[in-house]
Amino acid sequence: MPGCIHVVDDDDSFRTAMERRLKLAGYQVATYPSAQQLLDRLPDENEPGCILLDVQIPGLSGPELQGRLNELGVTLPIVFLTGHADTSTTVLTIKAGAEDFLTKPVESEQLLGAIERALVRHVLARGERHRAEEMQALVAALTPRERQVFGLIVRGKLNKQIAYELGTTERTIKAHRHQVMEKMKVQSLAELVSVAERLGAAK
Repeated sequence: MPGCIHVVDDDDSFRTAMERRLKLAGYQVATYPSAQQLLDRLPDENEPGCILLDVQIPGLSGPELQGRLNELGVTLPIVFLTGHADTSTTVLTIKAGAEDFLTKPVESEQLLGAIERALVRHVLARGERHRAEEMQALVAALTPRERQVFGLIVRGKLNKQIAYELGTTERTIKAHRHQVMEKMKVQSLAELVSVAERLGAAK
């Protein structure tokens, strides 16, 4: 899977060697000598990519940059590379969402394996995000009454109970229910509940 790897490291020779190694493996590469440079030109998240990040860099450290990117909502996976691995930093960065934590010098196989996993995760997460946006748009197209019916259906209420709660007839609710299923592009109650779960609507 091709993609762009963003290498953040203050060591010129390491950046050059890493760029060569990754280009040979078929990746596009962008390099940054500091965290600030990456923040100044944030990578495009619409293409598969990941960030290879040194822990100890002047200015913002690797974990601090990770924190800033999380605050900015940047979802590119991060693979940390360090010459000085310590348990607390490893735990901290992985808990904050890092894909992997590798120690320099790193073997090509280990590095490329971590990058491949990071890219796969990024593509899947992007797909999920697009799907969630699509579903939000479908919900937004429901009328206020259809939205009420949707909310009650996914809480497991029967047509009869919904009709009673909304002060209307069961027949009217059946019609609304049909509209909700059509507009949400689902075939079954299970699918509708699944959509609601993903949108956080089934509470």
